[in-house]
Amino acid sequence: MKRNMANKAKNARVMNRYSAWKYVVLVVTIVLLALSAIPTWYGEQPSIQVTTSQDGGVLNNPAELNRYLDQHNIKADRIVQQGNSTTLVFEDETQQTHAREVLNTLIGKEDSISFSYVSVAPEWLGELGFSPIKLGLDLRGGVQFLLNVDIDKAFEEQRNVLMDEMRDMLRQERIRGVKFAQVGVDGFDVKSEAGESLSRVATYLKQNYPGWDVKRHSDYLTVKPTQQNKTEFQTITITQNLKIMRDRIEELGITEAAVQRQGEHSIRIELPGVQDPSQAKNVIGATATLAFHEAKSPSEGVSYGDIVLQDNDGRDVVLAKRAVLTGEHIVNARAGIDKMGFSEVNISLDHAGGKIMSDFSGSHIGKPMATVYSEYTTNAKGETERSERVISVATIQSQLGSQFRITGAGSMEDAQNLALLLRAGSLTAPVTIVEERTIGASLGAENIQNGFAALGLGLAMTLTFMALWYRRLGWVANVALLINMVSLLGLIALLPGAVLTLPGIAGLVLTVGMAVDTNVLIFERIKDKLAEGRTFAQSIDLGFGSALSTILDANITTMITAVVLYSIGNGPIQGFALTLGLGLLTSMFSGVFASRAIINLVWGRDSRRDVRV
Repeated sequence: MKRNMANKAKNARVMNRYSAWKYVVLVVTIVLLALSAIPTWYGEQPSIQVTTSQDGGVLNNPAELNRYLDQHNIKADRIVQQGNSTTLVFEDETQQTHAREVLNTLIGKEDSISFSYVSVAPEWLGELGFSPIKLGLDLRGGVQFLLNVDIDKAFEEQRNVLMDEMRDMLRQERIRGVKFAQVGVDGFDVKSEAGESLSRVATYLKQNYPGWDVKRHSDYLTVKPTQQNKTEFQTITITQNLKIMRDRIEELGITEAAVQRQGEHSIRIELPGVQDPSQAKNVIGATATLAFHEAKSPSEGVSYGDIVLQDNDGRDVVLAKRAVLTGEHIVNARAGIDKMGFSEVNISLDHAGGKIMSDFSGSHIGKPMATVYSEYTTNAKGETERSERVISVATIQSQLGSQFRITGAGSMEDAQNLALLLRAGSLTAPVTIVEERTIGASLGAENIQNGFAALGLGLAMTLTFMALWYRRLGWVANVALLINMVSLLGLIALLPGAVLTLPGIAGLVLTVGMAVDTNVLIFERIKDKLAEGRTFAQSIDLGFGSALSTILDANITTMITAVVLYSIGNGPIQGFALTLGLGLLTSMFSGVFASRAIINLVWGRDSRRDVRV
């Protein structure tokens, strides 16, 4: 009998006890998330980072740089230099913008300048890798663009390229009497009275262009892209445009921009902290590119396969229709000034482009080559139009390689913008800015103040209610709620790419109610068990156990909603879904595990105490 009782005691489960390692994990997690949340409490200040290759000068001397800014009535809170990089911190965005305009006169063609924000938290937190939460456009202020990508125009260009390649094939095969007619924006007809010619054209298309559907009629062919081809082309085009947009914004020196696809044909760009959108608008909406063509002298006349374009002075220039080299081979471009004082653009090509240019120039020494500037514009009817002009015609004096320069781009500012566009790449489809919104920094600060005021009011009222209604256990819920808010802010700051928006603050307020709801369910279960006559220790154990399934069910269904909102939404909607989803995780963590740990330590081990709840 004594042996059986000893075995039962040995096998009995100890109620309301956590192993030591659980407490260690709990404490470490809370401390880590609290450290991550601290930089957000301190906030950020606008800054400018200048990277220069100059050995001396004002940019490499903080004292001289500070005096230079004072002369232009600009106050820098601090200037930090590390190697060839100098960071200037300002009180507000107005000082930041003014300072950039002044510093632009000092930087060279190999230097770079960028906008950013720096944390004012203690440096040791930054050394540990902790940084403040990134703020969205509605909280920080800035500019938002909505761009429409003209997929039809891109497909029209692809169709025209295919027609040109077909004409070349027909000339090489000496097939005559074949005519082409454009149909819609993406299709074309091939007409010929000779059935054999149509058969050869159809065979060539099916073998070399499987993405195009060819239908034979009595005396003509109908050629259209397949649906799969159109879908793949649209996806690739949008993806390439997104990448190019990100590269262009990076070239502008805006480090916290958000570039995302919206819908099927649109791109949304957010530029937090940017108050003057003119430069960004000119670069983002531009679709300029360069191409190099063989030029012909006027005495040669215009032959089949040639095109006639005008130069900057309005004179006609005869060019070979097919370009020798296009902008896709340009890997770098820098604006500069030549010996005569005119602006120029120094161009570097990739390996394939360098070989093409070397082979062409080597076989055309003494002959002219033209640089053609192309861009898309929107007319009064809202239609996209392509315009081309010759910006320079130069005689090839010697064999060119991967690096050379062009002139005729216009003013120095025009040359700098052209160089920026060439470095970032040419858009694969023209874009149109259909919406532009500017949010001032003061309005963003007001949104932050009002949003967190609502959060503070909701938190205070909830803490008061829980303390009065559940008495001692209410204070446990309040501690767990504070742990939840700190953990949530720390988790948002830790996640790369997470951005806090105004709807995100609404998600924080909603999280307060959900976190308390977890404890309400548990405490009501404990009260039910006490009413059944169980001891307080038993009521705690059974209350947490019986409430867990209900808590899981409620949180899982809400989590599904948050995931759906985040996947199909954009911008502010994603901000709300993010805080909602993360808030569910931290609510489970604090409401179930943290509050259970506190109750276990304070009351859980003593089954004889009668505690009112």
